[in-house]
Amino acid sequence: MVRFSSFALCALLATVDAFTNPSMPSAARVATSLNMGGPSSSAKIESVKAREILDSRGNPTVEVELGISDGRVFVASVPSGASTGAYEAVELRDGDKNRYLGKGVLKAVDNVNSVLGPAVLGMDPAAQSDIDNKMLEIDGTANKANMGANAILGVSLAASKAGAGARGVPLYQHYADLAGNDLSQYTMPVPCFNVINGGSHAGNKLAFQEYFVIPTGAKSFSEAMQIGCEVYHTLGKIIKSKFGGDATLIGDEGGFAPPCDNREGCELIMEAISQAGYDGKCTIGLDVAASEFKVKGQDGYDLDFKYDGNVITGEELGNLYQSLAADFPIVTVEDPFDEDDWENWAAFTGKNADTFQVVGDDLTVTNIEKIERAINEKSCTCLLLKVNQIGSITESIAAVTKAKQAGWGVMTSHRSGETEDTYIADLAVGLCTGQIKTGAPCRSERLAKYNQLLRIEEELGASNTVYAGEGFRTTAWMGEGALVN
Repeated sequence: MVRFSSFALCALLATVDAFTNPSMPSAARVATSLNMGGPSSSAKIESVKAREILDSRGNPTVEVELGISDGRVFVASVPSGASTGAYEAVELRDGDKNRYLGKGVLKAVDNVNSVLGPAVLGMDPAAQSDIDNKMLEIDGTANKANMGANAILGVSLAASKAGAGARGVPLYQHYADLAGNDLSQYTMPVPCFNVINGGSHAGNKLAFQEYFVIPTGAKSFSEAMQIGCEVYHTLGKIIKSKFGGDATLIGDEGGFAPPCDNREGCELIMEAISQAGYDGKCTIGLDVAASEFKVKGQDGYDLDFKYDGNVITGEELGNLYQSLAADFPIVTVEDPFDEDDWENWAAFTGKNADTFQVVGDDLTVTNIEKIERAINEKSCTCLLLKVNQIGSITESIAAVTKAKQAGWGVMTSHRSGETEDTYIADLAVGLCTGQIKTGAPCRSERLAKYNQLLRIEEELGASNTVYAGEGFRTTAWMGEGALVN
């Protein structure tokens, strides 16, 4: 059961309203919107140190160590996307072509060590909104262009872990408390396993970026993991037998990259589900990432954008999705159109909202103002939660609150450039998102998140958890009071 305390409910609503009040100056809007109150501790931040480490693609990213007054140190690292929305918060890169091909993050590291870190010294690590607000005031831009979202998020994430440690609670509980969720049962999310890669995540001809296997018919998260692993390995054998060993090479998120077309991707997954013995227990999802193959200046999408070209209109692309959904158990479609193609988004969602979930990623970029527009124009029915798109824990919680206020679903997501950090597992449980995508059951940076969810489920026990299952896209799994009206 999930409930908002009366204080937290008022604070969250004030947060959301302040983010979307156009009459308020931007600096004041930041200060007002992040004055959320919440948990506290007796600890103080005593040290903040950032360094440059490498993500799962071998590109630099930011890691932050945050020490508190009891001597403990908490570490967090920042992921990075490949197919990034144009409206995401700025990921600060050095641009020095002689070092990591221009992708170094020493400027962001220095911003933590010389500016942001010193600014938060002495603060209570559990006072998340105060910490995030301080950094946003220092940055002073709408998109974190001065300090860098990767610098701000590194500190914000490390502070959230330190806040949980200082309070003596698990990280998922701390996130729940920050959001004002009064939980007697925690929701374990449905894992969306990215088992076939295309688009910018693979070198095959497939335009759609990701195909998911979703064990909606499982009875627990641990059973869902077993089903997903068995279907994944079965799929690998099927692809090898049909296309040869090269086709089982994996993409950035662990999915296979066979030389198939859009329909064959669904057919391969259905065959694997059946051979693995899970007919009726699994559904399919798509992350199209259509911004990657939108033809600039035209109502056109190039389904062969990596090769010869096969341009169709937005309406025709929508009809293709509807055709696939009619023939396969597709329950979620992410980024079906370009991030600026609001007309096609609204038309498509209007036709299909009752049939499957329409997820905004590049469209909404975990940004309150973008979410507000999507709600008003009825552009989608689900928020993809990517913390590094917006750049702080507090703003991410506000985005989830706004989405739930509209009756949307929320899917917590990794990025294609990941680290070993597992914070999104705790975030999905604490914020009751009911859905998570963090790659195939392959590659340690993906499995780290799944393994953390297994630990959380074991720690809480069956009586204190509920698996979202087939109800992942409804408000039922949120519990009474979780949907903000």
